[in-house]
Amino acid sequence: MAVVTIVVKLGGEVVGGPKLDGIARDLRALAGEGRRVVVTHGGGPQATSLQKRLEIEPRLVGGRRLTDDATLEVMKMTVAGQVNVDLCARLRAAGCRPVGLHDLVRAHKRPPRVISGGGPEPIDLGHVGDVDGFDLELLERLLDGGFLPVVASLGHDAQGALYNINADIVANQLAGALAADALLLVTGAPGVLRDIADPGSRIPRLTVDEGRRAIASGAVSGGMIPKLEESFAALALGARAIHIVSGELAQAVREPGSVGTVLVP
Repeated sequence: MAVVTIVVKLGGEVVGGPKLDGIARDLRALAGEGRRVVVTHGGGPQATSLQKRLEIEPRLVGGRRLTDDATLEVMKMTVAGQVNVDLCARLRAAGCRPVGLHDLVRAHKRPPRVISGGGPEPIDLGHVGDVDGFDLELLERLLDGGFLPVVASLGHDAQGALYNINADIVANQLAGALAADALLLVTGAPGVLRDIADPGSRIPRLTVDEGRRAIASGAVSGGMIPKLEESFAALALGARAIHIVSGELAQAVREPGSVGTVLVP
């Protein structure tokens, strides 16, 4: 029987939220059923909170964080530090065997480009990276040993420069590199909504064309724009399905479409 590989991305709002213990138990259950599970995470809310405490004004364009020198320091302190450490502690309490990783991602600086929701001109996001690859040898050794890798969304290049990377990009690219059977994007939202103010307007299933139309019409905005766009890229790389859920991981795996939104080509 083929081994099932699942990549799970946890948003920073989830790591700091009330559903984390239930999600941790789901992860333990999925791994206990013989699946290989890798967790990636962001840390946007924690980074924004620390920026404000340090009197650094957060700047976002189309849901993407502009990362200057000071903001990069904040991302290192929160994403590779606070969030990764706290998440691993909660996973261990649920019976998992987590290993925190902050240097798994190889990356290069993202050149200026036009950003959805950011106007017609190319924008330089600063110390923001695009993924070149991963240390898959290390990852495979951990998975074969029964560990749960917990990957922070930071990357480095051959010269040692560090980059802030959107956690959805890391999750999508990692799912492709591992030929994952499923990618679960766990957010504070119950899925993609027709009306952001109405949780009952969840769209159970969304194709790439439908998602692009939703972005163009303005029905999807803010941080959901990069989430969908990077998901489209992962589907183009061969991902079978991507689930955007607020929790209920086991249910999303066993009953696709019953919770959240399932993205398909």
